[in-house]
Amino acid sequence: MQCTINNARLELIQGNIVEQAVDAIVNAANPTLLGGGGVDGAIHRAAGPKLLAKCATLGGCRTGEAKITPGYRLPAQHIIHTVGPVYKDGTRGEPELLARAYRSSLALAEEHGLRQLAFPSTSTGIYGYPLPEAARIALTTVIEYLQTHSFITLVRFVLWGPDNYNVYRQALLELCLTEA
Repeated sequence: MQCTINNARLELIQGNIVEQAVDAIVNAANPTLLGGGGVDGAIHRAAGPKLLAKCATLGGCRTGEAKITPGYRLPAQHIIHTVGPVYKDGTRGEPELLARAYRSSLALAEEHGLRQLAFPSTSTGIYGYPLPEAARIALTTVIEYLQTHSFITLVRFVLWGPDNYNVYRQALLELCLTEA
């Protein structure tokens, strides 16, 4: 599924983010940037040991911020590592921190001349963010960014499994209809 915002394509696909041949994939990282489970672990395994060595030199990453590395053995040229919030109850700044993680990633991509990005669903795995709320925040943040910035031409959300895809699809249908 896709929609167009300010000449950029916003896409949803079901698949594996490590297979995306884009300028950069976004890693839902932990603050150490040294790998972990879920998307983070899959990206580290696919990119190879040079990624871990590079990440060890970056000094970690704070929640809501982003850092960039080469893609190493991935089809993507770069990896943008961002740290989303651990969900507690939604009243401790989690929505803004999650939105900031997406904005930071988009801004870092633009700063490095990267036009095509693939995102996972950040903070919805072990960090426990409720998927419907996280999908709405992610898509709203990306849409707002694309409405005011014209450099990025493709943002693809790569969602693992039909449940994640369907939640994002429903949110995008609602947002694209209200944005039109």
